[in-house]
Amino acid sequence: MDVIDRHAEGEVVAPYVACCVSADGVEASEDVAVLVEHNMDVYVNEILTMRIVCTPNHLVDLVVGRLFSEGIIAGIDDVASVYLCEHGTRARVILSGHAADFSKTGVDVVPSCCTGNRSFNHYFDADEAPAKVTPITWERAWVFAAAHAFAQDSPLHRRTFGTHSCYLLTGGDIVCCREDLGRHNAFDKALGAALRGGVDLRQAMVFSSGRIPVDMVMKAIRAGVPVLATKAVPTDATIELARAYDLTLICSARPDSMRVCHDPLGERRRGVADAGQLAAADVAGTGRPAGAGVEKAAGSQALEHEGA
Repeated sequence: MDVIDRHAEGEVVAPYVACCVSADGVEASEDVAVLVEHNMDVYVNEILTMRIVCTPNHLVDLVVGRLFSEGIIAGIDDVASVYLCEHGTRARVILSGHAADFSKTGVDVVPSCCTGNRSFNHYFDADEAPAKVTPITWERAWVFAAAHAFAQDSPLHRRTFGTHSCYLLTGGDIVCCREDLGRHNAFDKALGAALRGGVDLRQAMVFSSGRIPVDMVMKAIRAGVPVLATKAVPTDATIELARAYDLTLICSARPDSMRVCHDPLGERRRGVADAGQLAAADVAGTGRPAGAGVEKAAGSQALEHEGA
């Protein structure tokens, strides 16, 4: 992939003065740092395909990652070249062997990212549904390491309290961290950096600071990322989608706790263990594993307490 990046990344934070008002009525001037909000149009094979509202850094990573997570490309080899203008407002992508299919009509699409991101057409979308993810054996320490790194704060968030963060790990080691005003953008920046760096995403875990609606889960599935973790919470559709595609989904991840919403390998291992317990119970003539009633009651109490 040839990259012509004429955009000289400048300051992504702007200084302002605000009036800070306390509960007791005291007012004071305060210097604040706020994120710069940036618009970038992405042309694919000379056709305006999407507009991204973002933080103006790592823009090539963002473009490559967005094309990948939306299913427009299957990998870095599908991209012949990326050109980014000096203002960072226009990206031109030439794909290898991809032609626009103008029969794919549809309305403009606005994702759940709470910014002005917009897709203008579906001309380059893949026809096939994404494949199931291949699960991997993961370690709890990976999640706690990412959650600890997040708790220590990322550079832009520390200055502005205005970004989402996305960490990409392999084997428990943080490969990259990307930040953006939008959680989808941060995710795509991390994917793009990994693709450009030759990281095997089939062995990776992504840790996001933001909520995980369906479109975020689909990004992980299309990218082949087997483990998706977040400090936030899922939706019902998110969990069902993770189950359908064998994606390991971990939510409410903190430095000291996490909720495993779906773990296909773990559930299969537990299934084997449960079968062994049942066989042992049958031999003993009880018909069920010892302690099953206690465990069920304890689980019910925990759920009732959690929902209180």
